[in-house]
Amino acid sequence: MMKSILRTENLAIGYKKNGATGVVAEGVNTSLHSGELVCLLGPNGAGKSTLLRTVAGMQRPLRGTVFLGAANIHKLDARTLARQVSVVLTERVQVGLLTAYALVALGRHPYTNWTGQLTASDEAVVQAALTAVSAAHLAPRFVHELSDGERQKVMIARALAQEPQVMLLDEPTAFLDLPRRVEIMGILRRLAHEQERAILLSTHDLDLALRMADTIWLMPENGPLQVGAPEDLVLSGAFERTFYSTGVAFDAHTGSFAIRQSEAGQIDLVGEGLAAIWARRALEREGYQVHQGPNGSAVQVRVLNGDTELAAGRARWQLTQNSQTTQVDSIQSLLAELHS
Repeated sequence: MMKSILRTENLAIGYKKNGATGVVAEGVNTSLHSGELVCLLGPNGAGKSTLLRTVAGMQRPLRGTVFLGAANIHKLDARTLARQVSVVLTERVQVGLLTAYALVALGRHPYTNWTGQLTASDEAVVQAALTAVSAAHLAPRFVHELSDGERQKVMIARALAQEPQVMLLDEPTAFLDLPRRVEIMGILRRLAHEQERAILLSTHDLDLALRMADTIWLMPENGPLQVGAPEDLVLSGAFERTFYSTGVAFDAHTGSFAIRQSEAGQIDLVGEGLAAIWARRALEREGYQVHQGPNGSAVQVRVLNGDTELAAGRARWQLTQNSQTTQVDSIQSLLAELHS
């Protein structure tokens, strides 16, 4: 059973400004466990960053308590807190002419004396942190020379060098292309599971969160925080309700969002494999309601090849409509025939 590391009790978060109190969320009762990757999701303005800053001890709650173990996190001194909780924020920190190694070494600051001198043990932790995020080869390079993906690896390594129980990250995949987003999420999942760290990150990358998170904290706008496995939140309808938007629908069957549009008609799609999957996506994008297999629709698309032929570049589909049958060798041609 996973051990609870951080928990909230009757937490209310928000801001006090000019004598007025703005409550972003309240009644937050949840916990982080060792060995768990948690994704904090919600629409813009729901208060994800506020919640992260509050559970990190960077912002005081309006009411309630954040416990790190048995201690109130907002009563811990800075050095003690930094040894147990590390934070990676979205904002790009200007680090001057530091090398990647020097930046990661800053993570050892809570453990060094007033001179800041690293011991052999500190050096080993820094090297291990770089290796853990597959960035050991970046150690001698200047940070300003790194790509966004490389820089984010180094920032995670710096947080890891603090040897924290809890790692909190605000939008760690922002500004990254898809392959780098997948890589960063994979690294964080591995760190949580292999090093038994409790990792909480906020993200707008809903697809990756559904695929990789052990638990999701779902933060609706003006609603209570909902916690559960990604699949449970989808099946309960909570995920769709949280991200409901006019003209956009969440498809629980595919785990993706699609634009609501007028139906162009109904099509039977006969066949399986990649050629069928991508034909279906294209047809649904055009507004067709697609039935799998023969269903009596006036229009039918049949896949004529399997994945082996597709891998060799021989994709073919057969379109039957208005008593006429046509064979095409591309999705673009298939859609053109439908439109004609």
